[in-house]
Amino acid sequence: LINPIAKSGAVDAKAEFLITLSWPEGRPEDVDLYVRDPAGEMVWFRSREAGLMHLDRDDLGERNDLIEVGGRQVINPLNQEIVSIRGILPGEYIVNLHLYRADGAQPVPATVKIEKLNPRVELVFFGPLTLIDRGDERTAARFSIGSDGRVRDVNQLPKQLVPLRRLAADTRVAPPS
Repeated sequence: LINPIAKSGAVDAKAEFLITLSWPEGRPEDVDLYVRDPAGEMVWFRSREAGLMHLDRDDLGERNDLIEVGGRQVINPLNQEIVSIRGILPGEYIVNLHLYRADGAQPVPATVKIEKLNPRVELVFFGPLTLIDRGDERTAARFSIGSDGRVRDVNQLPKQLVPLRRLAADTRVAPPS
């Protein structure tokens, strides 16, 4: 009797939902994706895993466009952040964009796509947003998942998520006492 050889390090990367943020190729801006689940857990660049959510790709604009492929340096101009939700937690999810770094020369157009993957791929949301200045935060979409896994109540009601504000640079705000 021979036991099958175990696959070392094999991970089942099943996902129920995929959230993709894109902005124009070759742009220097760093746009970040923030996603909050019904339990209040939030995934973002400083918390790449939270609850059933995972930040699969954190793009820094053109700062991380140079990659090594087959021993050669190659430019990947694609600007894209991706969050996967790997299970069903009923309740409301909030998807926000935050313009973390910008040169301020022009607005940054972005698109957000939310897909439900199982049992078949289904588009939950697709829409454009424009970010104006560094620190700008916009709610791309809010949606609820029922206990049956069905998506309900897709909307864009604003809700701020970015936990760290750059108040130190604003001299009009007095430091906390």
